[in-house]
Amino acid sequence: MEELLRSDVVSRWWQALSSTGEVALSSSRVREVLGDLVEVLAAGLTADPFDAAVGVRVGERVAALGFVDPRVPIVSAEVLYELAGRGLPGPVPAVACRRITALLVAVGLGHQRWAGSGRPSPPGRGESAEFRATAAVGGDRFRIVFDNLAVAIAIGDTEGTLIEVNQCLADMVGVRIEEMRGLSIYRFAHPDDVDEIRIRLFDKLVPAREGTVRMERRIVRADGSAVWVAFSITYVKGTRGRPDYLLAVGEDVTERHRLQEKLHWQARHDQLTGLSNRRHLLEQIENLSARPDGSGRVGLCFVDLDRFKEINDRYGHGVGDRVLCIAAARMRDSLATEDYTIARIGGDEFVVLVSSSADDDSVAAVARTLVTALADPISVGEHQLRVSASIGAVVTVVAGVQAEELLDAADRELYRAKAGGKDQWALQVLDTSPAADAEAGRAQGPSRP
Repeated sequence: MEELLRSDVVSRWWQALSSTGEVALSSSRVREVLGDLVEVLAAGLTADPFDAAVGVRVGERVAALGFVDPRVPIVSAEVLYELAGRGLPGPVPAVACRRITALLVAVGLGHQRWAGSGRPSPPGRGESAEFRATAAVGGDRFRIVFDNLAVAIAIGDTEGTLIEVNQCLADMVGVRIEEMRGLSIYRFAHPDDVDEIRIRLFDKLVPAREGTVRMERRIVRADGSAVWVAFSITYVKGTRGRPDYLLAVGEDVTERHRLQEKLHWQARHDQLTGLSNRRHLLEQIENLSARPDGSGRVGLCFVDLDRFKEINDRYGHGVGDRVLCIAAARMRDSLATEDYTIARIGGDEFVVLVSSSADDDSVAAVARTLVTALADPISVGEHQLRVSASIGAVVTVVAGVQAEELLDAADRELYRAKAGGKDQWALQVLDTSPAADAEAGRAQGPSRP
C-alpha cells in the first residue's frame, strides 16, 4: 500500500475516532496502531482466500485502544470504505465492494463484542442472546449501518441457524427480519442446491474452523420465485469465550444469470427458426454417448428440402427465409408429442435426433411423418410453394457413438435417398458387432404410400 494513501487514511481515521472520545494512549502510539490495522485491512482485501474474520480482530483492537463509544464502527466505516476504490491492487471493483463490506461488518461485530463484553443484555423476542450481546452497545446506530449497507448480510451459527440478517437480505427474500431469526438457512435454499450447501459449508468449512467459501446459489423467496445470489461465507472464531459463527455477504446476481442463460440459448439455437443448431445437436449426441446406461439405440434423420434453391433463386432470400420458418414449424408440430431434438444445421438442412427407444421402425416412422408434414404447399404472400423433403436416416447403439460420424452416416443415406428421386427416405441400421452385415440393415421407401 502506498505510504501517501496509508498516511491519509490513518490521519482521517484518527480524526474520526477522536470525535468519539479521548483515550489514555498518546496520539503517536494510536496512529502507529491504526497504521498497522489499515495495512491489515488492505491485505485482507486482496487475500486469497479471503477471510472476513480479519475485520473482527481489527474491531477488537480498536476497542482495546479505548475507543468504546457506539459510534466507532460507524465513523470507521465512513473512512475505511474508501479502501476498496483507492488504488489498491487485486480484486475488481464489484468484488472489492463485497469484500470491504464484509470486513467492515466484521469490524463492527468485533468492536461490539469487545466493548460490550462487560454489559450483556438479555435477549428480546426473536433475537439471539449472542447478537444482542454484540450489538446492544451500538444500539440503533449499529442497526442503521447494518441495515443500510447495499449488500445482503447474514450472521449464523455453525449449525446453519440464522442469528441476524440485515434489511437488504430480508427484502431479497421477502420476509421480515424478525421472522428470519432462528430459521435454518435451508429454509430459503433452492431444493436442488441443498446438498452442495451442506457439503461445502457443514462438511468442509465448519469442521475446518477457518476460511471462506464463495458460491452462487438460488434463494427461494416467500412468493415462491427464485433469485440468484453470490455469497461469500466466512468462518469467524469466537473471542473471549463466545461461540464461533458464520458471516455471509451476498449480492443479487439474477440479471447476470438471466443474461448468461439467454446467451447460452442463443449460442445453441438457430436465430431464424428457433430450432436447435448444429452445436446443440452435437452436444446432445455426445451427452447420450456418455451415459452409463449406453445399451440403448439412437436414431438420426437428416432432412434436406427439395427444390429450395430454386425458390431462393426465383423469389429471393426473404421468401426463402419464410419457407424455412414454416417448414421448421411444420416439422416441430408434427413431432410435438415426442421428446425429440430438431435442429437446423445450415441452409435447408435439418436433423431430428431420436433418443428414446430408437429402432428401425420408429425412426422410419419419424422419416415418413416429416415428409408428410411438408407435403402441402407453403403459402408465402401470394405464392403457393411446393417443398418436399429427402431424408437419410440411421439407427445405431448409443454407447460410444461419435456425433460427427453419425451425421456423416445419415448424410450418406440422404444421398442414397436422393438417388431414388425426390421425396424419398432411406435408412440404415448400423451394427457395431464385427459379424454384422451393414447392407442387411438398410431400408428405403417413398415418403408416402
